[in-house]
Amino acid sequence: MKLKMALPKGSLQDSTLELMRKAGFHFTISTRSYFPWIDDDELEAMLIRSQEIARYVEDGVFDAGLTGMDWIIESGADVVEAAELVYSKQSRQPYRWVIAVPENSEIRTIKDLQGKRIATEIVNTTKTFLAKHGVEANIEFSWGATEAKAPDLVDAIVDGTETGGSLRANKLRILDTLLVSTTRLIANKASWEDPWKRRKIENMAMLLKGAMLAEEMVGLKMNVPRKNLENVIALLPALKTPTISPLADNEWVALEVMMDESQVREIIPALKRAGAQGLVEYPLNKVIY
Repeated sequence: MKLKMALPKGSLQDSTLELMRKAGFHFTISTRSYFPWIDDDELEAMLIRSQEIARYVEDGVFDAGLTGMDWIIESGADVVEAAELVYSKQSRQPYRWVIAVPENSEIRTIKDLQGKRIATEIVNTTKTFLAKHGVEANIEFSWGATEAKAPDLVDAIVDGTETGGSLRANKLRILDTLLVSTTRLIANKASWEDPWKRRKIENMAMLLKGAMLAEEMVGLKMNVPRKNLENVIALLPALKTPTISPLADNEWVALEVMMDESQVREIIPALKRAGAQGLVEYPLNKVIY
């Protein structure tokens, strides 16, 4: 039996394949091929545009897929969400869809968009957002380079951004945020009811989340004199219980702990001053709680 899976082609492709690799799924993509080889005989994958994945998963063409919540909402697909994975094209942060206008535009509020022309890839989502604000506008589908269309072609745009850098570079000002989106591992409803396929998808979700969590953490091990052990443990994060092992020299123990990488630069010097020796920081592949 095989699990048929859709992977995003385009902006999310590289970050998705890298995350899958860290989770233990190694894909090889040949030039111009949409069907990558994978080192798992139980998986069959295809690369397609993120915008289409949710619809194809809903229709049962694929058992599962990775796509943004934005495209699930835009397509209206009825699928099972197996996991939320917070990563985008360039970063580990959510992707925002915003309404933006030229910096010198007289448009200051959403109400000012009444009767205006707006370009976007997420037409349905934009219509729903404006309707909630009682605004009617001429919303047209954009095939790309959306940020370049204002003010010559349209009055405003709805576009996706991670950092806002491209909008600023094109002298655009954000009016409001329509949607904050993260990547989701989704499943077809019938596939989710199949015990074998559901277990396979759940296993994948566990490993993907474990790989993402590991990116934020490191392992730290050290040798500590028993007389300094209490002081060293007091410096460790309260929720991180260390593993303590005896050494050949009964006056010393080996201590090992996992912690957020952001804490390490502050804590290593403090641990050294408290008596710890032989401190080693090492990366983690997966962290499963």
